[in-house]
Amino acid sequence: MQSNSRTYVIQALLFIATIITTTMAGAEWMFGNIFSFIYDFAVFLGAGKTDAELPENTKFMGWYQFMQGFHFSIPFLAILTVHEFGHYFVAKYHKVKVTLPFYIPLWFGFSQSIGTMGAFIRIKSVVRSRLKFFDIGIAGPLAGFIAALVVLWYGFTHLPPPEYIFKVHPEFAQYGLDYPKYAYQNAHEILALGDNILFSFFKNNVADPARLPHPYEMVHYPYIFAGYLALFFTSLNLIPIGQLDGGHILYGLIGKKKFDVIAPVLFGIFAFYAGLGLFTTKSFATGSDGQFYEQLIYLAFYIYFLFICFRRVSDLPSTALMISLIIVVLQFGITYLRPEWKGSSGFLPFVFILGRFLGIRHPETEEDKPLDLPRVILGILALVIFVISFSPTPFVIIE
Repeated sequence: MQSNSRTYVIQALLFIATIITTTMAGAEWMFGNIFSFIYDFAVFLGAGKTDAELPENTKFMGWYQFMQGFHFSIPFLAILTVHEFGHYFVAKYHKVKVTLPFYIPLWFGFSQSIGTMGAFIRIKSVVRSRLKFFDIGIAGPLAGFIAALVVLWYGFTHLPPPEYIFKVHPEFAQYGLDYPKYAYQNAHEILALGDNILFSFFKNNVADPARLPHPYEMVHYPYIFAGYLALFFTSLNLIPIGQLDGGHILYGLIGKKKFDVIAPVLFGIFAFYAGLGLFTTKSFATGSDGQFYEQLIYLAFYIYFLFICFRRVSDLPSTALMISLIIVVLQFGITYLRPEWKGSSGFLPFVFILGRFLGIRHPETEEDKPLDLPRVILGILALVIFVISFSPTPFVIIE
């Protein structure tokens, strides 16, 4: 009993901390500033700096900015919570022992973040059937997806007037509403949101075109940003590999034998896409020996990175090395034929987490009974949700 009480206290403290960190992160995105308490304390202690003398893009976070950050943290955490409790209640329905969600706060204070690394529930008993794995796995993404649709609809139907952007960028006011023609000429390190089918639908069919923000400014609109992030994380969770939600769903649909063949193939395709364009034949076509050998060293590290990611696919290290080399050769071949085709290297850390920690395969269950037709239809629906929510390049940095 004491152990349970201690766990509840930890969960409550983590939740409160996550509310605070996501609210601060939301304020940073909304106001386009990094609020660093390090510099705040310097001002407070009279260390020879005033607020106007702080480093560029670093300002004091007052209560007004913090309270505004709730416009991001409340919808974002609401979607995350709905997702996790979708898993929780279905697990309880199947009499599987699970914990309440553990939230993971994360805020840097020196660079922008989203204030959290997500949340998770712990399954404390063995899940013995494909059906239970399927139900528990699909409940979270479906519930979270519906919540994300609500937030996106609200965000795109309640856009503020176009002049709202002048609160974020007062320097744009001199250009008026024609600011996109002039404001970005010398701009650098701008984060833009990538596109997916559903997000594009909301932009083109739901939003008022006269109020729709410029693509470079959408991160400053909290409900749109929260909804987009929800779609991004939903699509990641629905990748049908290992013990991701998508892995549970695919395992429930096709069973252990087929899953162990298909999941590594899908993982290879994912890794191939993530690294596509990272190295090309042009990278080595340089007149400098120093640059050539530098690229060669980077390539060796990349091959070793892939080897680590695929090491758990087979008991034989040579198999992982062979797969890594095949992927690299194919990437070189594709970029030689179609140099404009590029993947998204931002997915590579997730490839590493999947391959090294979460695993590509799925644990076997005692009961292997196939799913009924309604569940098969739900599984197909989950695949559709993955397709319309997935952004091939989720975040674009304009340099």
